[in-house]
Parts: sequence; C-alpha cells; structure tokens
Amino acid sequence: MKKIINTSKAPAPIGPYNQAVLNDTTLYISGQIPMDGATGNLITGDIKEATRQVMENLKVILEEANMTFDNVIKSTIFLTDMTQFSSVNEVYGLYFSTESAPARETVEVSNLPKFVDVEISMIASF
Repeated sequence: MKKIINTSKAPAPIGPYNQAVLNDTTLYISGQIPMDGATGNLITGDIKEATRQVMENLKVILEEANMTFDNVIKSTIFLTDMTQFSSVNEVYGLYFSTESAPARETVEVSNLPKFVDVEISMIASF
C-alpha cells in the first residue's frame, strides 16, 4: 500500500512529486538539494555545508517515516563536479557506520535543480 510522506522540516517539493513514498516496507525518498526547509534558503559555495544540509533534509524525511539512516539500503549522489567527491563523501560518511552503510553510486551531471552542486536520493526499508 502506497503512503505519501511529507514533512514541513524539509524543503517542499518544487514540482509535481512528494518528498517520499512509502510502499509496503520500502521508502523511496526524492532527491534532496541543499535547501533549508525552515527558510527556503539555498546553501551554496561550501560543498561540505551543502552536503550537510542535504543529509539533514534526508534525516527528517526518514524520521517522518519512523526510520533512520540505518534503514537506508541504497543512495544516489549527483554532483556537478566530481572533484568535490572526497568532500561530499567525508560529510556523507558521518551519517553512516561502516557496518550499516548502504549500496551507493555517485554520478557527475551537468546541472541540478536550482543550479546547486549536490543532490542525494535514497531508498530505505524496515
């Protein structure tokens, strides 16, 4: 059964989609960008701070679905500049233990919504 998951603690969707969809025991989280959910301000310039904001957005969406990062089974990172990989990876790694880290890919893209430098989506499961 499909259940829509949205929280006011993360940025509202900027298109015809929801923050996440829970289908049975699997949560599909839409890509999150470095936008502060409370202010609507974009975090730009510092890739580590931008990544931290993305991860915090993902965290509150997981919490809304009664999950944590331990429930994440797959993530996708989109970067506009692969030379920033190590900085993004450093911040991303703070949210996972080695034992529970999910499968992942990181892809360089030419552009992202609102011209940000990083976007991350996740799949989680109970």
